[in-house]
Amino acid sequence: MKETLSKIIPTPILNSAKKTYDAFRRLPQAPAAYLHPWRQESISRLRAMKDIHKGQRAFIIGNGPSLKNTDLARLKNEFTFGLNRIYLMFPELGFSTTYLVSINNLVIEQCAADLLNLDMPRFLAWHSRKHFSQSISLSEIPTFLYTSYTGIKFSRNVTGRVWEGATVTNVALQLAFHMGFDKVILIGVDHSFATKGPANKTVVSEGDDPNHFSPTYFGKGFRWQLPDLDTSEIGYHLARQAYETAGRTVIDATIGGKLTIFPKEDYNSLFL
Repeated sequence: MKETLSKIIPTPILNSAKKTYDAFRRLPQAPAAYLHPWRQESISRLRAMKDIHKGQRAFIIGNGPSLKNTDLARLKNEFTFGLNRIYLMFPELGFSTTYLVSINNLVIEQCAADLLNLDMPRFLAWHSRKHFSQSISLSEIPTFLYTSYTGIKFSRNVTGRVWEGATVTNVALQLAFHMGFDKVILIGVDHSFATKGPANKTVVSEGDDPNHFSPTYFGKGFRWQLPDLDTSEIGYHLARQAYETAGRTVIDATIGGKLTIFPKEDYNSLFL
């Protein structure tokens, strides 16, 4: 059907219609996404964070198996974005990441208590608010981002809607841009999964997790969604373009990573 429509309707018109449809689908979510007290508090925090790290560098730490071959002790005094269940590594590291980002509904649903107990700034998807008690005080809530699955774009200011780009790494890249980081380095973003299947399909882990740094990351019984690597690459391309247009850079220092969107750099050379 999509191929038929693309032959009949000119591409610009088809794209415009799709954007209008996407916006219409999001319309019922918009009032709460801007007017709910939790979101108003979140927007206030995000505004205060605009360009607070201007000219500095940050590491976005993915959760791939390559982390086991990465000397993470070097990051103790660096600005870092941890993703999803990176906190499982904190006891071994001896320190926590500067920030933590999680957007996947299944991850947040199953790890809500863990995420709430972390003491660094946490950025979670607004659609996951249902997994938290409404009695939480404003000072205790995570910072909620109004993320969406539709409406492809790179947000330079994350107080409004943020496209998820099929991976929390893309959201972290948008957060880092918002905060003003001049150089962002990806590590542990292996862009490769041992578990195969249709993109976004929900599966239940049957044993040890081969796709992340710990076998217990998505351990037995954990529900998770198979990756959508193609869509994530669209987000990565947008991120590279946004950073380079602003005179900034994203570097991929993942050891043995399969991602080819960003310039590569040797991890250890970053500390010379």
